Amino acid sequence: MRVVDLKSSRQPSMAVVIPAFKVKAQILEVIESIGEEVKLIIVVDDACPEKSGELVRSKFRNSRVQVIFHEQNLGVGGAVKSGYALAIELGFDIVIKIDGDGQMDTSKILELTRPIMKGSADYTKGNRFFDLQELRRMPKVRILGNLILSFMTKLSSGYWDIFDPTNGFTAIKIEALKRLPLDKISNGFFFESDILFRLNSIKAVVVDVPIDAKYGEEQSNLKILHEIPKFVKGNTKNFFKRLIYSYYLREINIASFELPVGLFFVGFGLLRGVNAWIAASGSGIPTPNGTISLSVLCLIVGIQLLLGFINTDTSSMPKRPLD
Repeated sequence: MRVVDLKSSRQPSMAVVIPAFKVKAQILEVIESIGEEVKLIIVVDDACPEKSGELVRSKFRNSRVQVIFHEQNLGVGGAVKSGYALAIELGFDIVIKIDGDGQMDTSKILELTRPIMKGSADYTKGNRFFDLQELRRMPKVRILGNLILSFMTKLSSGYWDIFDPTNGFTAIKIEALKRLPLDKISNGFFFESDILFRLNSIKAVVVDVPIDAKYGEEQSNLKILHEIPKFVKGNTKNFFKRLIYSYYLREINIASFELPVGLFFVGFGLLRGVNAWIAASGSGIPTPNGTISLSVLCLIVGIQLLLGFINTDTSSMPKRPLD
């Protein structure tokens, strides 16, 4: 497999992956809107009941558009991973993922990939929350859902400066893609959040790019409020895995001490204080000043240690792109 220097003067080769499921009404327009800077468009028909893949294959009879068919529906993540595998096999430098529902502005592909081409990022993703005027056009339920999911994803992935984790307009450098354990990444809608956790595990640099979404008559397959329980479960699992990997298996640093000791002091202070309050309420005897002081002191020490851990965690995001 050839190795490409993205900092060289040669234009990196780019492929687009489009997962196709119930997007028959928009998929052709999406493909036609993709500029010539993209050398290959991979459409993955994820057992689409509308036979979107058959439609694409009948309309585009050229080598620039290839269609992969799944016999069973794997989910958006499973479809994207099939496209990723083909792009790796064919040796492309950058792989862009867009949805087939027409909500993504394909004219922004070069803008999305610019940080990768400049050598300052391994993975870029769109962020629909930069422009407040455009944000007003987003359905309110999506805004609420994305706020919740964004906070959970910050915790689980360790990328504290990213937002809009369910945004499917992404680009990844092939060197980073090859290092990801694709078989371990979620096949469902949790894919975008899960891949951020995996990217942090390989120390990849992730950059948000402000890109507005387009909202028309299309209906998104993602029902955020329905999916939140799955995201809570997945992000909680990834959060604890990240803590163990980053602070106890791969290295030991001051944060490895601050987290457990801080939790102990906060827990002890709360437990001691609550027990003293219950005892005082039942007996009518005021709680001794020493007991109150001990509880307050433990809480202060514990909170300070946890704030120290958070400061270390937020400052330890990957900053150097992968070679």
